[in-house]
Amino acid sequence: MAKLSRRDPRDKESSHLEKHVGGGDLSAGIAGVRPDPCGAQINNEEESEEELAAPEEAAGSRLKGHGAAGNAEEAESGGRRDGGAPEHQDHSTEKPQPNSNNKARKKKKKRKNKRTPISETPEDDDLEDIDSLLEKIEETNGHSHQALSGVIADSRPLLYVEHRNLNPENELKRYFGARAVLGEQRLRQRQRQYVRSTWLTAPKNTWPRYSRTGIGMQLLETRRGVQYFTFEHHREYQQVQFKFLDAVESMDPNNIVLLLQMNPYHVDSLLQLSDVCRMQEDQEMARDLIERALYSLECVFHPVFSLTSGACRLDYRRPENRAFYLALFKHMMFLEKRGCLRTALEFCKLLLSLDPENDPLCSLLIIDFLSLRAREYTFLTRVFQEWESHRNLSQLPNFAFSVPLAYFLQSQQEELPDPERGLARERAAQLIQHALIMFPSVLMPLLDRCSVQPDARVASHAFFGPTAQISQPPALNQLVCLYVARTHALWKDPVVMSWLETSVHEVLRLVEANDPIVEESEQKRKVRYQSAPRNIYRHVILSELKEATAALPLEVTSQPVMGFDPLPPLDSVVSYTRPERTNQPSSESTLSLFFRSLLPNFNLQGEVRRDGDEEAGAGQDLNQGVNRLMAAMRDMLANIQFQEPPRDDNPDGDGDGDWD
Repeated sequence: MAKLSRRDPRDKESSHLEKHVGGGDLSAGIAGVRPDPCGAQINNEEESEEELAAPEEAAGSRLKGHGAAGNAEEAESGGRRDGGAPEHQDHSTEKPQPNSNNKARKKKKKRKNKRTPISETPEDDDLEDIDSLLEKIEETNGHSHQALSGVIADSRPLLYVEHRNLNPENELKRYFGARAVLGEQRLRQRQRQYVRSTWLTAPKNTWPRYSRTGIGMQLLETRRGVQYFTFEHHREYQQVQFKFLDAVESMDPNNIVLLLQMNPYHVDSLLQLSDVCRMQEDQEMARDLIERALYSLECVFHPVFSLTSGACRLDYRRPENRAFYLALFKHMMFLEKRGCLRTALEFCKLLLSLDPENDPLCSLLIIDFLSLRAREYTFLTRVFQEWESHRNLSQLPNFAFSVPLAYFLQSQQEELPDPERGLARERAAQLIQHALIMFPSVLMPLLDRCSVQPDARVASHAFFGPTAQISQPPALNQLVCLYVARTHALWKDPVVMSWLETSVHEVLRLVEANDPIVEESEQKRKVRYQSAPRNIYRHVILSELKEATAALPLEVTSQPVMGFDPLPPLDSVVSYTRPERTNQPSSESTLSLFFRSLLPNFNLQGEVRRDGDEEAGAGQDLNQGVNRLMAAMRDMLANIQFQEPPRDDNPDGDGDGDWD
């Protein structure tokens, strides 16, 4: 990975851009996973239903069972049900009471056999009850309550991933209800055959039947509690991969379609064809192909590979692993466009957990945007607090501006106590002033995208003027363009813009007072951000934002970029190679093609020979053969004589003509 610049030895806070987007020890942040507390809640509900269905059980055993389940409130009330009288009153003595027992059985039997209307099925009610239960658990346990002094109460790892948050239907059900989301799907699910249960995506009836694709996953090693895996291509999959590369070189998407008809779960073909569909404005098909690629890869997961632990790694340098990274990133972008922001954030955390040190797709450049849109302000501030010391996130423009915005939006929440809201507002003002001093070139493009006209003092001041954009290094210009193009809509709120205006005037006061921090920030900008690492270019290409793509350097835009493997690492770990092709007519010159049409055995480029002793002789024979052929061609062209057509001496046609 190319480093951005030299470290300033006089400044302890100076760092390379490579350190911001890749590097650092996350062993403390990925250790241990707290179990999900929703299991005990649901078990208690199931126990209560079983007890209602068995009225002949004694009250003592029923209370004992509830005590074992942790339901002390029901035990104290004597097993009260549905607001009725305590059940222990019916069993206060050991004497048999057949009449009362029969009546109770009849009442409970009627209650059990009572039917509900078709529009309100028990299945719908159960789904809504489970959804409400999960929401309550998420409100109490899912969100971390953080003291703004820096003490974080959440004990879960920073990159902890929840399975239920990977399903966009769960997020849509919170917005629209279970009936609206699952109403049309239940009939299809009843008719669907049994399919494998997966977490990343749900298989569809329109997909081809899944069979073995020739991909596997292998556990390489385990170091310090972290497991390193890799996908592997078997021999049959390698043959399909070679055909796919031939189809890509043909520049004809129909060849990829034909390959997918024979191999419907070939991952690279699905990724490449998804890009073709997206360019043709077929977003639904493009998203469907990405989901099919994720399903194909998830079906071959290693038994101990965990999506939620944050302790499983995949090396991006291996070509077999890159398809999983790209499929996750593209699926995350589709989720963001659909409005499933919480789910997209969860996929971003999963993508970052696969290689947090190197971050091959630079997920740190988008995780702040997804956190703000999903209103996960506490998560974003926690990332900044835990990683700032060893990753210097404040040196990235997106974190420098998004973290104070998160603190400010957090201070606007009425449910927070007044002291915490005051601390959040103070922290937001401090960080946004530091961001404006460090990156003054962000303000004017941001105001322009928000259609806000700055006042005369700000517009005429040289600190935020055109010089700030012209004098910034190329790598910093790319990061600024990327951030403004992606997150400008978050700053359009009048309350946010008023807060920003106050901070801008305070920064101008510091600039006019010649505060030392202004000069220090200018020196840091000159030393750093000279060239960006390769993973930042890869992120900009995959994001497909016009403003950011236009800022890419010429050495990136001049080389071909493939959708299935954009900007591969320079230190790739290759496990198998593509066999050399004997006939390559596409790379031959026009003269060579002409000679081949005359002499089919002619080869201008020569055959590749492994025997080193014959290499010199083969080249000499080739040159002699070409010279003889060229001499013969010159003689043939020199001896060609063109015969003039016969002249018609009688143009009027008066003479007798022979028609025989």
